[in-house]
Amino acid sequence: MRRFLPARFRARQPLVPVVRLQGTIGMPMPLRSTLTLESVARSLETAFGFGDVAAVAIIVNSPGGSPVQSHLIMQRVRALADEKGVPVFAFAEDVAASGGYMVLLAADEIFADSFSLVGSIGVVSAGFGFDRLIDRLGIERRVYTAGDRKMMLDPFRPERPEDVARLKDIQAEIHRRFIAIVKERRGARLTGSDEELFSGAFWSAQEALDLGIIDGIGDLRSVMRQRFGENVRLPLVADRRSLFPRGLLGRAGASALLDPVEVIAALEERAQWERFGL
Repeated sequence: MRRFLPARFRARQPLVPVVRLQGTIGMPMPLRSTLTLESVARSLETAFGFGDVAAVAIIVNSPGGSPVQSHLIMQRVRALADEKGVPVFAFAEDVAASGGYMVLLAADEIFADSFSLVGSIGVVSAGFGFDRLIDRLGIERRVYTAGDRKMMLDPFRPERPEDVARLKDIQAEIHRRFIAIVKERRGARLTGSDEELFSGAFWSAQEALDLGIIDGIGDLRSVMRQRFGENVRLPLVADRRSLFPRGLLGRAGASALLDPVEVIAALEERAQWERFGL
C-alpha cells in the first residue's frame, strides 16, 4: 500500500528500538526483581530483531550487582549488535555504576544525563556476621563438610584472616578483568590515569565525560533526533514482568515477606542505591 501514498507519506522513518535495563543486577528472589540475562534476553532479541533498524538504544539505571550477569548482558548486546551490524547507543539515567557501567560498555557510544552518576569501576563484597548473635541466643549450629575451605566466610562463624585474604585475591582478579574490558571498549577515549579511573570512585556526568568513560551528555530523545532526524521512531521494547516480584505470590507466598534472608537481601539492595543518594 505504501506505493499508492503521496511521496511525503512514503518516506521511511528511522527506527531505533529502546530497551530499558533498570534495577540491581543478580539472582532474583521473591522480594527482589533484578536484572539477569534471563530476564532481559527476550527484550534484546526483539529489539535487534526489528527489520531495518537504524540503531538500538539501551537505557541503564543500575547501581550494579553480579559481575557475571553484568558481563553476560554486555556480551549478549555486543553479540547481537555484531550479528545484525547495528550500532548501539547507551544512556545512563540516575546511576550506571559498577556492573551497571559494565552494561553501558556494550554500546558504541555512551551518554548520560547531566545529573547522572557513572563509574565505580571496582569490586565489592558485603555481608553480615551473625556468630555473636547466635552465641547470645544460645543457638548451636552444626555443619559438616569435606574440604577445609567449604565454609569460607560463613556468616555464622567468626571471620578468619585467611578467608578474607582469599576473597581479596578473587576480587583483585575480577577487578583486573573489569579494567581490561573498560580499556578494550573505551580505548584511546580514556583520558584519566589508571589510579583515578579504576579506584572504584564514581563521578558526575561532566567528570565522566572529561575522563573519557562516556561520550556525551544528553537524553535519549534529543540525541537520537540529532543523529537520525526529527522523525526517528523510538519504540520501547518492554519485557513481560509480573506486577509483583517473581515468587511473591507464588510458592513462597506471604511467608517470603517474613524470611530474614529475603529481608536482608532487600536491605542490601536498598543500600546499593543509597550509596548514590537515591
